[in-house]
Amino acid sequence: MGVRISYADVPPTVTRWIEETLGSAVVSYADQVGGMSPGCAARLVCADGTRAFVKAVGADLNPHTPVLFRREITVLELIGDHPLWARLQASYDDGDWVALVLEDVDGRHPDLADDSVMARLLEATDELGVVIGDRTADGVEGAGGTLDPGLTDQRSIFHQFATSLDTLADHPGAPVPAWVRADAPAWAARMRALSEEPMSTLVHYDIRIDNLLQRQNGDIVFLDWGAAGVGPDWLDPLLARLERVDQDWFDTSLASSAALARVGDEAVTTWLVGIGTHIAVRTVTAVDVNLPTLQEFRRTESARFLGAAARRVL
Repeated sequence: MGVRISYADVPPTVTRWIEETLGSAVVSYADQVGGMSPGCAARLVCADGTRAFVKAVGADLNPHTPVLFRREITVLELIGDHPLWARLQASYDDGDWVALVLEDVDGRHPDLADDSVMARLLEATDELGVVIGDRTADGVEGAGGTLDPGLTDQRSIFHQFATSLDTLADHPGAPVPAWVRADAPAWAARMRALSEEPMSTLVHYDIRIDNLLQRQNGDIVFLDWGAAGVGPDWLDPLLARLERVDQDWFDTSLASSAALARVGDEAVTTWLVGIGTHIAVRTVTAVDVNLPTLQEFRRTESARFLGAAARRVL
């Protein structure tokens, strides 16, 4: 959970634009918590009854977060409207502050400890892949086959994971277990080999409980597209299962995804070692601005991922 500013702290130029966009004065707001952004996230109610969800951040709060917001705008404009995600109504960007006005989804974060809810998430993730695949059938690359600069490049991210493994000896303070350190070059080679596999799918790449809502009818909604990019088709199905990565359920559930079954257990384990090691290295190398809880999140998640990998290989 991050430490966010309130809607009351958003600059007047931005709040005026929000009211002009909504066509009515904002009479009440409910600041939201969750996620790692230092920016505002608020549910708004206007004088005419209009409701909306607003996200806003300035570069002075964190220099990287506006980049994530711009990427989310790029993606939502690319894929259009669908009940699987919150509809983008309008966006604002003055070069410093970036804001999104989104559908205010009537729902709450899903209880992923409930088997039936987890099953709905896995079904929704598979549906998400089909819908996005249909809507990006002409490709997610620009002229000359270059990646849209607004999207993340998972091939590059996989290489970052491999580099963290290759240079692990340079970071003795990183919380990485001895069994990974002893075989780090081999894991790096596996990670690089995985990066050479086909990657042509638009992926959300941030499927976790604080980026999900469940509507009153039980349907799952995917939020926060700031990490979205081009990657392998098995990545989102894998992320959807990570809430239970420290359970045997995770291992047995892989077979229920055609994409994960096709890529195989070794690829999943390699990815877990790669991301777990990379996050662990970031705990001793990253400099975070206005994100005081991020380091503890990294330590916790790294331990979960590497613990799951150990269960699968040791």
